[in-house]
Amino acid sequence: MGKSTEIARAKARRLKGMIKESDGIALENERLKAEGRREQAEARREEALARASRAASDR
Repeated sequence: MGKSTEIARAKARRLKGMIKESDGIALENERLKAEGRREQAEARREEALARASRAASDR
């Protein structure tokens, strides 16, 4: 799998987390809101790792 694909997957996962968080806010569900925030944080980390890996391989 290419680095661009990994970055795109991380962005999609971050978007999924945003949707979960907004659903949690709308439904006043703290568990769902927290799950969405956690998923966003994990996706940001994955995206940063993929970007760093791509930058290192471009050198």
